[in-house]
Amino acid sequence: MEKVVIMGSGPAGLSAALYTARANLAPVVIEGLQPGGQLTTTTDVENYPGFPEPCDGTDLVMRMRTQAEGFGTRYVMDEVVSTDLQPGKLTVSLSGGDRIETETLVIATGASARYLGLPSEQRLIGKGVSGCATCDGAFYRGQKVAVVGGGDTAMEDAIFLSRLVEHVTIIHRRDALRASKIMGERVLASETITMAWNSVVDEVLGKDEVTGVRLRNVKTGETSDVEVAGLFVAIGHDPNTGMCGDQLEKDEQGFLVTTNTRTIIPGVFAAGDVQDPLYKQAVTAAGSGCMAALEVERYLATAEV
Repeated sequence: MEKVVIMGSGPAGLSAALYTARANLAPVVIEGLQPGGQLTTTTDVENYPGFPEPCDGTDLVMRMRTQAEGFGTRYVMDEVVSTDLQPGKLTVSLSGGDRIETETLVIATGASARYLGLPSEQRLIGKGVSGCATCDGAFYRGQKVAVVGGGDTAMEDAIFLSRLVEHVTIIHRRDALRASKIMGERVLASETITMAWNSVVDEVLGKDEVTGVRLRNVKTGETSDVEVAGLFVAIGHDPNTGMCGDQLEKDEQGFLVTTNTRTIIPGVFAAGDVQDPLYKQAVTAAGSGCMAALEVERYLATAEV
């Protein structure tokens, strides 16, 4: 039986691995389908402490991985498909057929940004298409960008971007916002934000980077091209919790509910975007991974397992 198993290999999982490895707990990291998590889709990271120059997201994750490995972390290139969370005997089942038993489990499987599903959009993710305005907005200072969505997240993203860029176009498929009244009023009052009502994105334009979007009016069918350097998709995130079933408490959006990083099941902890509906930053994910690791140490030191 393992002492610590960590599900996920983004900043939260790798920080948890680093701290538990330094505590001689020999953690096992199940890397998942996207080793490194969402950070690997970001070409330049400017806001991670300790890097004066922009660094590639994949390179940053690999540095974290190597650092944790140097203290004894083991990695399994597989995906967790189900869990059996019995306190004292936690079991994870992998897609390859293996089962791993562990005294403690850190769930750091992240959340996946919802995208529109267009081939042109998928091709340009990290090249002008982003699911995180606060992560990537600074790259578009003085340029024109677009935000897709009609809820509070989209409005918050548009307001944030409007402080940095020349102009923001909000693309919304309806003729009224779903956002709260106060957020909607702030957006509509802005001189640097305009609305593209009753519109959807038919295509993201550009070969190697975003140069614009082709919009289609859902009422008239008319299409038009809007010149933008960045497209921010703000239609929500889906926390990656399917492998846990209904064994853990979740909020109305599906994010795991934690006290600090503890879940309702002793020995099971959650860190990073899987339990964070608000911030979704690499640095906050890494911080919560550290918290989870310290909680694991305390649990193993005091619990009868």
